[in-house]
Amino acid sequence: MAVARFYHLTQDSPEGLLPLLIGKAREIGLTVALRGMSQARMEALDQALWRLEGFLPHGMSGGPHDADQPVLLVWDARPAPDLPNRPGCLITLDAAPVDPAEAGALDRLCVLFDGNDPAAVQAARDQWKGLTAGGVSAEYWRRDGPRWACAARHPKEAASEKDGGGR
Repeated sequence: MAVARFYHLTQDSPEGLLPLLIGKAREIGLTVALRGMSQARMEALDQALWRLEGFLPHGMSGGPHDADQPVLLVWDARPAPDLPNRPGCLITLDAAPVDPAEAGALDRLCVLFDGNDPAAVQAARDQWKGLTAGGVSAEYWRRDGPRWACAARHPKEAASEKDGGGR
């Protein structure tokens, strides 16, 4: 079961953190699903990812090669195990849904939220409560200077995987 890692974005955009999180997941051999709330949002993110320095292979859901995508951008709530690329890692944006049963089928779960938007912060709190009430361990990550640091865990003795929390 994945530890749900909540990333509180105050200095970074999702586009700034995604290459790091996706890169860490790919290093350990996981395919990734990147879930947003709308097709328009994911299309904009698709364009932003292609403009990044370096190559981040990915595809939009609905293409003929979805099963072959190392990173698949989706905007529906199909459970990750039912997605064509069978991701071991799910990254959610904009309060996209994820439930405890889905988290249980993943190796890695990252929830990114805009720390400058009170509604996004409340949505992340609600997701934290829902996931932890369903038995999912959770971590709260925030940027502390140039590095990301884990500032809270639930339960308190929960520990990240050996890779250092996906920083």
